[in-house]
Order: sequence, then structure tokens, then C-alpha cells
Amino acid sequence: MKSAKLALVLTGALVLPACTSTKQMADVGFTPPEGNYRLLVMRPDVSVGLLTAGGSVEPREDWTDQARANIITALRKQQAGRGGAVKVASAREEVGGDPAMVADLERLHKAVGASIARHKYLGQKLPTKKDRFDWTLGRQAVAFGAASGFDYALFLHAEDSFSSTGRVALQAVSFLGCMVGVCIMPKGGQRSAYASLVDLKTGQVVWFNTLSSTAGDIRTPEGAEDLVDDLLGRMEPGAMAKSAETSTQKKA
Repeated sequence: MKSAKLALVLTGALVLPACTSTKQMADVGFTPPEGNYRLLVMRPDVSVGLLTAGGSVEPREDWTDQARANIITALRKQQAGRGGAVKVASAREEVGGDPAMVADLERLHKAVGASIARHKYLGQKLPTKKDRFDWTLGRQAVAFGAASGFDYALFLHAEDSFSSTGRVALQAVSFLGCMVGVCIMPKGGQRSAYASLVDLKTGQVVWFNTLSSTAGDIRTPEGAEDLVDDLLGRMEPGAMAKSAETSTQKKA
């Protein structure tokens, strides 16, 4: 009887709709690149892990490598339909130029991107940037643009986790507790990502988008395509991007 109830609970959890939400921000004067622009898509920064029963995430190199490869394939497919001269790098060595400069730029963007996510999306507003979208990678990005010849650099960061068997069992037990009035439901695997477009003539981050989701699997080609489409598929100009927040429900 107990095993039958557990099976029902797990089945129910599998069919519950999951939500994906995105929210764009941009420089007021930003318009999506068009014409003869040159865009470099940097090697995606990806991390995928196993969510344990205790709630910690154990990184999995095989899952991470598979997810990154799928995202790169999805980026190439998506950017091919946008025009311009686009190069999608699958390794730092493919970017060209000084490897040390590229590594520094990647680290700089990771710090700036995390700062944007924290101060523009999580309520920790900075007084000097309260009503402005004003972030930059500075002279380092300008120097990279001059050396590489690209007009823009697109960065993508994604983190994903998947519940272990122990975590799923814990959720099932917690769900049964909810049925009798004691409801403390532990979270399952979740996905978060952000992308930013940097103007390499000024160093400014001119467009930024975040994504949070409980749906899909970026270890599969289809899941990676969904992530890229949700994050980059509808790049809005500055005046519209500030209010461009979308949320969709998908079956998990």
C-alpha cells in the first residue's frame, strides 16, 4: 500500500507543470544588432550537478560537458538565423588573440554578470544605479575588441541541478506530510542562467537577460535549444527590455 502511494505521488510530481521565467534589461539606447555586425559568442560557462538528499549540489563533469556541447550546438543553430558575422567559440583557444586577455575577460564578465543579477534582480539595489542600467567591462573589453575585430561579445552562464533518488524520496515523504497538514517541501533540481551582450567599442553591457526554470534538461539537445531560445530568442530594444518579463509553464 505504501509503495502504491509513493508511486502515485511521484507520478503526480512528474506531470505537474513547471515554470520558466525570463526578464530582460538593457541600456536605454540599445537596439539589437543588425546588418554587418561582427559577434563573438564566448565559450558558455556551464555547471551541472546532482542535488543530494541533504540539499547540496555535487558537480558532475560528464553532465557539464554534455550540457555545454548541447548549448554550443544550439547557439550555432540559433545565431545562424540572425544575420551578421557570428563566431561561436567552443574553447578559449578558438576565440583568438591573447589567451591571458581572454581568460581575464571571462573572469571579469563573471563578476560583473553576478553583480547585475544581484543588484538589478534580487532587490539589493545600488543607490547610484537604482533607475539605470549602467554596467561595463571597461577598457579591457575595448582592448579585446580592437585586437579581435569583433563588435560585440555575447556571454552565457548556466547552472543546472537534478534531484538524486534520495532527494526525490524526501520530496515524496514531504508531500505526504502536506496531505496531513505538515508541509515542508524541499526544492527539487532547478536551472538558472543569464546572458549579456557587451559592446566591444565602449565596453558597456548593453543587454542582459536572466532565466529561472524547473523544466527541461540541458543535457539533451532539445533542452539546450529551449534554454537558448528562452534566453536569447526575443532580444528586445532598450525601451522595451526594461518591461520584458515573461513566464511560461511547461510540463516537467
